[in-house]
Amino acid sequence: MAITSMASFWARVAVVAAALSIGAARAETQVERGAYLVGTIMTCYNCHTPMGRNRIRSDKAFSGGLTFDRPGFDVTAPNITPDKETGIGNWTDAEIARAIRSGIRPDGTKLAGVMPSGFYGAITDADMDAIVAYLHTVEPVRSQVPAPVYRESIEVEVFPGAEKPIASDGSQEQRGRYLAIIGHCMDCHTPTEKGVHDYAARLGAGGQDFRGPWGTSVARNITSSKDRGLGEWTDAEIERAIADGIARDGTRLRPPMAYASYARMTAADLAALVAWLRTLPPKE
Repeated sequence: MAITSMASFWARVAVVAAALSIGAARAETQVERGAYLVGTIMTCYNCHTPMGRNRIRSDKAFSGGLTFDRPGFDVTAPNITPDKETGIGNWTDAEIARAIRSGIRPDGTKLAGVMPSGFYGAITDADMDAIVAYLHTVEPVRSQVPAPVYRESIEVEVFPGAEKPIASDGSQEQRGRYLAIIGHCMDCHTPTEKGVHDYAARLGAGGQDFRGPWGTSVARNITSSKDRGLGEWTDAEIERAIADGIARDGTRLRPPMAYASYARMTAADLAALVAWLRTLPPKE
């Protein structure tokens, strides 16, 4: 069944999340799993859907979106609908999976570093199959985005532990780690030096600036530091910050955190994400 608008897309995600939360007897289908991942923790619509006046264009879901003008490149998030002329309608399943995991198009060219392929290598084979299956159901939209312009070579910065699909050990913390990786949380919440993340020494320490219509926001310290991070926050307070964008003191957090997406995560997934965040060593 094709998805004809972002409204029906969110409706599907909400139904899947609700079914999972209450342990419904009906098994989650492969396409539903893909819709859930794309619409919640992976926040794919954030980049790949065009914006109107302060809101996404629901009639052009996943047809190409944000433009990133950086020193090394000038790119627009591509059309990932099944349109055969301007989207990925002629790509094979393997080619779609390689583009997601490795940042390489079917013609061998690389995707810009804003595509978090360095995290997506961790996606399990089952989840990747679900994501690809879901993308095939998206309504095709004819929309040609500008060709990318690269001013320097493109290299994928791989997040430690995301070199290959992560096998589950069944623990809540491992589940949370998996979600955090495929959700590329540390892409924003770890400081960079000359464009390279300091994952080894400052994982989760925050500090990156993000400018947009909201002004300038600074990625927060999400380590277990009691003074600068989440060490004194309760689990419920962390979940509220993730899903509702409300800090411990009641203030509203600013974008680009995708609260609307995270609010549709299941209670179990939110709890697992918090459990893993608790394991991050404090960074001041």
